Amino acid sequence: MTEAKKPAHFIASARDDLLTMPVEVRGVFGFAIYVAQLGGKHPDAKPLKGFGGAGILEVVEDYDGDTFRAVYTVKFAGIVYVLDAFQKKSKQGNRTAKHDIERIRSRLRLAETDYALRRSRP
Repeated sequence: MTEAKKPAHFIASARDDLLTMPVEVRGVFGFAIYVAQLGGKHPDAKPLKGFGGAGILEVVEDYDGDTFRAVYTVKFAGIVYVLDAFQKKSKQGNRTAKHDIERIRSRLRLAETDYALRRSRP
């Protein structure tokens, strides 16, 4: 982790959603994002299934009988986009609910657009 600290940009309501979580969960997710900003990978960060590679990462944290997830991407040079933070409510075991996956895909498209605009600026 020798890179300069990359900025973190939150897409849509990701920051507000993260701030509503228990402080212990926010601490874990905040540290995972910080490690990504430094160019590293948090030990609990795993590629999110269905996104074709390690560019979209998920951190899962259990707290007080509930499961929380944070999703971010490191696929863009020099920036970390936080795509989503939510409490898992799906009854499908470990699977992420389809509507959550679609929301993440939509936010990834917003991040791609934002990144393209940033790159086109002089």
